[in-house]
Amino acid sequence: MRRRLINSTLAVVLVVIAVFGVSLVIVETRTISNSAQESVDSEALRLISVVESRLLGAERINPGVLAQQVAHNRYARVEIPGRTPIEVGTRPTGSVIRSTAKGEQGEKVTVEESSSAVTSEVGRTLMIIGAVALLAIVSAVLLAVRQANKLTSPLTDLAETAERLGSGDPRPRHKRYGVPELDRVADVLDSSAERIARMLTAERRLAADASHQLRTPLTALSMRIEEISVTDDPDTVKEEANIALTQVERLTDVVERLLTNARDPRTGSAVVFDLDEVVKQQIEEWRPAYRGEGRAIVRSGKQGLRAVGTPGAVAQVLAALIENSLMHGGGTVALRTRVTGNQAVIEVTDEGPGVPPDLGARIFERTISGRNSTGIGLAVARDLAEADGGRLELLQQQPAVFALFLSRVALNRAEPERPVR
Repeated sequence: MRRRLINSTLAVVLVVIAVFGVSLVIVETRTISNSAQESVDSEALRLISVVESRLLGAERINPGVLAQQVAHNRYARVEIPGRTPIEVGTRPTGSVIRSTAKGEQGEKVTVEESSSAVTSEVGRTLMIIGAVALLAIVSAVLLAVRQANKLTSPLTDLAETAERLGSGDPRPRHKRYGVPELDRVADVLDSSAERIARMLTAERRLAADASHQLRTPLTALSMRIEEISVTDDPDTVKEEANIALTQVERLTDVVERLLTNARDPRTGSAVVFDLDEVVKQQIEEWRPAYRGEGRAIVRSGKQGLRAVGTPGAVAQVLAALIENSLMHGGGTVALRTRVTGNQAVIEVTDEGPGVPPDLGARIFERTISGRNSTGIGLAVARDLAEADGGRLELLQQQPAVFALFLSRVALNRAEPERPVR
């Protein structure tokens, strides 16, 4: 592209020089020739007037007197009737510029000048025009190279940016070049880079959330399957299988919920559900893990509450809080349900040291953890709660008291679960 720009610019300059340069040469040649002819004509007229004035005054006319009126590089011949012709200067040979003037008494004056002087003047003019044309060509080449660099360098940068996007580096460069068209391309590439960066961030976040949220349910499911594989009691097998199927349904709901939040966190699937069933389910699932640690998990508070939300998402929020207490808390973990205004509240507390003071305000931020954990669980739990219009808060730091607030619906427990519009 650079070569094309230089060649095209040079071609335009050459065409302009050819058109205007030739015209200028023709005009200057004619001007110099006409000027030389006019000078010879003027000298012939001046010389004839001198001859006439001397004839009228009966003065002498000789070469010495006439030589003062003729330029040194010219030849003059004066012819007076009845007298010998008078010549001044050396008569030129070859091509000459000639002018003849006649007086009233028959006298005749001829002035000649060699055309070589005109040719020399024309040659000097052509040299000047050629030098100007060469200077114009050199300037045009330099300007073309500069302009080509100005255009091709941004294109090279844009190509590198596109290559970086294709190789998985979505960092926008925010570099502009002062050319509207190229700046528009740079704007589009930067916008694309930002969109790709958001998509990659969302994918990484989805992978991290899925890994964290599925780890504990999958562990519990594997434990159920192991218990089924080692027991011969049909009733135990049936009970464990039913619990395993319930956990599989929860896993399916968790995956769907994570995918929904990844596409649009504002999209919810809230329904009216029995809060007691979700709390009871979580206690039953986590009791073996707490028993293995020599700890207990209990529930208290108001029962018979029905709330608005996604049961699977609420279960995941409670699972994250219970797991957090298992990992970072101590003593007995208590789940207490209560009512405040038109909201149903589930509080999760333990007897451990609580949340450090420096982490209280940032406990729900990603990668923030009091120990060597991922710091993802509480952040995902908060996102799940907010997706259905609820909220998750840390009410107390020492001991730690987490509260999940959900919209409450005063409905008959026998009424079937239905979507909320």
